[in-house]
Amino acid sequence: MADPTTNPPDKDPEIVAETTETTLTLGPKIDRLHTPTTPSTTRRPSVQSRSSSSMNGPLYMQNSNKKVLIRRIKRKGDGPMKNLARWLLDNQAGLSFNLIALVVLAHVFIPKARQHTPKFLTLSYYNPATGKYAIGGDDYYFISFCVVLFTGLRAAIMEYILAPLARHCGIAKRKDITRFSEQAWLLIYYSVFWTLGMYIYCKSPYFLNMKELWTDWPNRELDGIMKGYMLAQWAFWLQQVLVINIEERRKDHWQMLSHHFITITLISACYCYNHTRIGNLILVLMDIVDLFFSPAKCLKYMGYSTACDIMFGFFVVSWFFARHLFYGMACWSIYTDAPAIMPMGCFHGSHANFTGPTPLPEGWSHYLEPFKDQQGALCFSESVVWAFLYPLLALQAITIFWFFMIVRVVIRVLKGGVADDPRSDDEAEEDEFEEEFEVEEAQPVEEEVGVDAIDLKCWERRTGVKRSASSSAVSLPGHSDRKELLGRIGCEKQVE
Repeated sequence: MADPTTNPPDKDPEIVAETTETTLTLGPKIDRLHTPTTPSTTRRPSVQSRSSSSMNGPLYMQNSNKKVLIRRIKRKGDGPMKNLARWLLDNQAGLSFNLIALVVLAHVFIPKARQHTPKFLTLSYYNPATGKYAIGGDDYYFISFCVVLFTGLRAAIMEYILAPLARHCGIAKRKDITRFSEQAWLLIYYSVFWTLGMYIYCKSPYFLNMKELWTDWPNRELDGIMKGYMLAQWAFWLQQVLVINIEERRKDHWQMLSHHFITITLISACYCYNHTRIGNLILVLMDIVDLFFSPAKCLKYMGYSTACDIMFGFFVVSWFFARHLFYGMACWSIYTDAPAIMPMGCFHGSHANFTGPTPLPEGWSHYLEPFKDQQGALCFSESVVWAFLYPLLALQAITIFWFFMIVRVVIRVLKGGVADDPRSDDEAEEDEFEEEFEVEEAQPVEEEVGVDAIDLKCWERRTGVKRSASSSAVSLPGHSDRKELLGRIGCEKQVE
């Protein structure tokens, strides 16, 4: 006999909370039908286990209270793209690591694939004569690999390390667990890549020397550590665009999306035009702020208000000096030092056989050649200067807007409040989970029904009772037909 706790075939498979005891009021008599509780291999998981399953998304996006999912509400905005985003969100770790495993296994076991797979796993265009790396189209394979790697690492670390850590630290709300996990992941990332970027900067000839940013150009080769650093940063910001589009949209979505696209444009232009020195400096200045911001947010979610306020103070100071003062100095150097030091005109060929400079051709198509032809025209002019300055100044406009919001927080802290990020934390209410899912407390359901409402067909399916081929009556041991069954439970009218 099948276990009665198994979902009936005609029920919604996403219904989780369900009664294990039904009270039937049948005419003048009241009796209880107790469902058997004998173990079975087909037993449905308990409410608690189902509520913590992948049905509710990643662990860091699940509720921590006793509410369980009843069914997903189909909303007006739900469409193919929304469903795809939800699927990517729920499967990003597994999908990422499966893709990485596919590339690695193809490289190991398929010899014919080895002419392509190294492009994903290693830096391309190594020049043994110089010990440096050139720039080319195969770099996009490595970038795509890093995007997948960052996606998998982020999802796995947040799911299996940071979210349990948040719960261990006493964080209960789903939104706070999510925010804590996000900020802790960013702290891990920036701790690695700001340190690497700062190492490159301190070992470079342009350390504390703005004019050296523009020497040694034109050049189409760079050190392996600089190439890996720039490509990884490029991939990280591409992955950030993916993240903000598959996860819950926040109130500063369009500012963040604009910020990410400007950052990607600047990194790609710095790399392809070989202005990696200024690119390294800008990234170091932008990334140091998050080394204070992320731990401040984590301390806030953990409930350490005083430590959060202190860390927030360091964050505000670092923001002002790094993203406004020193950043402004870098922009000024682009405007004044670059035209004075760098040769104007166009250069052609590879690093070993540069020719030029030649006069600038008419039109603007030659400015796109470094992105598609790594031996084509590599030009520098007043237009190139402003092509870099415009997005840098747009980025500065966004940071100024955010800085005014940060000043408001500072004023609130000085008046006795607590440090809080006004940009994206209050875009959803505490019970935002209920906006997309219908939930209820996990508890038994009792229902009163009349005789006519008894659905014996459904009861048969739930209990595993089968009808005999020759009779339409219910067939189970001790109950030969419907009349006898109703008599046993007190529903059959007595004949006078």
